[in-house]
Amino acid sequence: MTTLVTGGSGFVAGHCILALLEQGHEVRATVRSLSRVDTVRSVLTDAGMTRGDALTFVEADLTDDAGWADAVAGCDHVLHVASPVATENVTDSDAVIAAAREGTLRVLRAARDAGVTRVVLTSAFHAVGWGHPHDGRTFTDDDWTVLDGPGTDAYARSKTLAERSAWDLLDGGPTELTTLLPVAVMGPVMGNAVSGSNLLLQRILNGGMPGYPDLWIPIVDVRDVADAHVRAMTADGAAGQRFLLASDPAMSLKQVGATLRDHMGDGAGKVPTRSIPSVVVRLAALFSAEFRPVVGDLGYAKKVSDSKARRVLGWAPRPSVDAIVAAGESMVRRGLAGS
Repeated sequence: MTTLVTGGSGFVAGHCILALLEQGHEVRATVRSLSRVDTVRSVLTDAGMTRGDALTFVEADLTDDAGWADAVAGCDHVLHVASPVATENVTDSDAVIAAAREGTLRVLRAARDAGVTRVVLTSAFHAVGWGHPHDGRTFTDDDWTVLDGPGTDAYARSKTLAERSAWDLLDGGPTELTTLLPVAVMGPVMGNAVSGSNLLLQRILNGGMPGYPDLWIPIVDVRDVADAHVRAMTADGAAGQRFLLASDPAMSLKQVGATLRDHMGDGAGKVPTRSIPSVVVRLAALFSAEFRPVVGDLGYAKKVSDSKARRVLGWAPRPSVDAIVAAGESMVRRGLAGS
């Protein structure tokens, strides 16, 4: 079977490519420019790629129709992993949201028109767990982010609207759709790129975070996210379903830091030990935009159920500690931790 992976130079996509090749698939990956192919191959080889001769690349950009028909031609499955735009510190959130939605629809229309059997779309917990009251609920695959709820930012809105548009386009059609909703994704970096939730670990390791606000995050290992993508391509009962991907209960930032100190020795020399009282964070938020997005979540640990992924996909994620340590060790090994 030939599988297309979008955003082939990305963190999650790279791990998906490794998993697919390991399991014997032919893989085609998109990159924004073919000039990047040698670099991407080098990074994947360094990460342990097997069967590299079964990997090919095609040029396609989420902001342009060109290339997508060729990208999906002859593919049985599509893993749409690529994120269309950056959504942090944006000045025009409406434009960001529209671009995210259109990028997703561009890929899905091409897949539908080419007769692809199933698309697995990488959504996010941001499409589930934002804008709700702090009422102690356990989030499931049936929950959706409240677009106008408290704390719902441009990224959460873009992920929610992009996924809803995907369901509107493909639900009930000949091309099946499955969406995966990972919580904070951490794990071994590839090359010299640090992205996503690994940036938080990098900041802890390099001393950029002087102390820990009372924030809690659910974590999942990128290798398990990749495994879920491969399983979701063909699993009976996965078509037409959303799957939350998590591991253990949410960890506080202080627990994350303690995990790094406990397992990494000298590599964790700059990891802080002290907490920052919530009253200090709230006061800082009055004067600094950096702290405002987190104030509403101080002291609140979101609970997430991944039971459907375990039951339907046969998915068994490793502990969150493994993801944290693997990420930290890979950053230190590559000189990316600043210590």
